[in-house]
Amino acid sequence: MISAIIISRNEESVISDCIKSIKNLADEIIVVDDSDDKTAKIAEDLGAKVTKNKLQDFSSQRNLGASLAKNEWIFYIDSDERATPGFIAEVKEKIKNFDYKKNIAGFFVRRKTFFYGQDWGFEDRVQRIFYKPRLKGWKGSVHETPEVVGELLEIESPILHYTHRNLTRMVEKTNDWSEFEADLRFKSNHPNMSLWRFFRVMITAFLKSYFKEGGYKNGTLGIIEAIYQSFSMFITYAKLWEKQSGRK
Repeated sequence: MISAIIISRNEESVISDCIKSIKNLADEIIVVDDSDDKTAKIAEDLGAKVTKNKLQDFSSQRNLGASLAKNEWIFYIDSDERATPGFIAEVKEKIKNFDYKKNIAGFFVRRKTFFYGQDWGFEDRVQRIFYKPRLKGWKGSVHETPEVVGELLEIESPILHYTHRNLTRMVEKTNDWSEFEADLRFKSNHPNMSLWRFFRVMITAFLKSYFKEGGYKNGTLGIIEAIYQSFSMFITYAKLWEKQSGRK
């Protein structure tokens, strides 16, 4: 009925719970992986189909996953996300009663965020479930977006997003992903970094985390997360500056 697609990179600590959470939803689980840890083996042991592919950008990984899917419905889920029983039941019901005559391409999915295991009181929505014949593909190297034929409805029951479980893992992941993110921006001819650009991205990241995403409601954890988001942006753009200035 539905193929679940996971794009992974060194997610051995979280991918098991992700896969287990979608066992009752997807009859096919595809992992497009570029890891040098045990992510692929863990996924395979849990019955997922693993395809190794060098991560050039997120759009190409998502498109590869879709091309491998045998079902007409596809659901993208990240390794640090979990499907709930309520979400699974609603998705099954929506697909069962789907009117294929209408110009509908799929569904937005709501995400409830947890930081250090604490409910953050923040939800966003992401484009994750598609009727494959109406998904033209993903575009964009840095901020990937799907191109669809038709509109997207919404699944009301949220999935759970367990971001940032401890500082050690946060720093490790930032160091890993920032290199990749900086390289994408460098290849896309990002404007040269300057003092004001550094301040802009860092301040924007702090304000988004602390105010828009509700960090101010969460005491000390809220300020830690907001500062960390600012720090994470600094590392990414400092690495971009290294590449632009020929220092790396």
